[in-house]
Amino acid sequence: MIAAAYDTKPYDRQYLQAAAEGAGIEWRFWEFRLSEATAGTARGAGAVCVFVNDRLDRACLDALAREGVRHIALRCAGFNNVDLVAAKELGLTVTRVPAYSPHAVAEHAVALLLALNRKIHRAFNRVRELNFSLHGLVGFDLHGKTAGVIGTGKIGRVAAQILRGFGMRVLAHDPFPDADWAAAHGIEYADVRVLARESDVISLHLPLTPETRHMIRAETIELMKPGAILINVSRGALIDTGALIAALKTGRLGGVGLDVYEEEEGIFFEDLSGEILQDDTLARLLTFPNVLITSHQAFLTREALQEIAQTTVANLRALDAGLPFIEGSQIQ
Repeated sequence: MIAAAYDTKPYDRQYLQAAAEGAGIEWRFWEFRLSEATAGTARGAGAVCVFVNDRLDRACLDALAREGVRHIALRCAGFNNVDLVAAKELGLTVTRVPAYSPHAVAEHAVALLLALNRKIHRAFNRVRELNFSLHGLVGFDLHGKTAGVIGTGKIGRVAAQILRGFGMRVLAHDPFPDADWAAAHGIEYADVRVLARESDVISLHLPLTPETRHMIRAETIELMKPGAILINVSRGALIDTGALIAALKTGRLGGVGLDVYEEEEGIFFEDLSGEILQDDTLARLLTFPNVLITSHQAFLTREALQEIAQTTVANLRALDAGLPFIEGSQIQ
């Protein structure tokens, strides 16, 4: 079976090749993203393997179907970049990786929080310039403070449990609360408005849907405790970036840690160090001393990459052999 993999980096190829050894899969790796313009490169492939910034709209899916593609294998959990209605009409099977080390993403969220709170990024730069002053590096104890976790799927639960380990009170919000889990870990479910008002730290762990798009906007931020830290390792468009910048300019927020950005396509995962950044909004975000941005790397651990590759290969083999997909993988 030929599988065309798009938006691949060296680490993707390493783990995908290892997982496919002896599986009868012939990889065709491409560094560019999949879109209508590049769909012709899938000719002869029975499946395409895609990531978060590949754009599988109706036009792209039409082109893939004409080339004989039957399977869209996402090597991520989110699928907001795929037109599922069009895929169904065209008879394309869509699978994903439903869970690939929730610890990796949750731990990165907490790493952002710790770095922001204790000004690690600023201290690192100072010391390298032999500036050993502590002025402006005061943080606060997490112990005894309140953390709000919005979304208690696999990743959100791990994040909540880590924060409880710091001795924080943890408020959680989810449309499908799990009272038994919350009781077992001393976590309280709360209305999202209560969570916003009472939390010193808010961490987002939600998929991007029409309902969650820009859930953090001017009205939401106005509800938040002044000086709160906001963390997002989920999807960039959960936050209205314009409203976020306005709140940062007024000092409403104490800090913001982002591993995702709503206009990250074409920027994140790329080396633009020798170029002029064309995204004025991102450039503005990067000017704030209390904003810490990483380029969608929360998933990037050995364990997660191995799980992503193994699940993706298992799903590719399943369709080819008429076997069941990995549980929770098939979207349609």
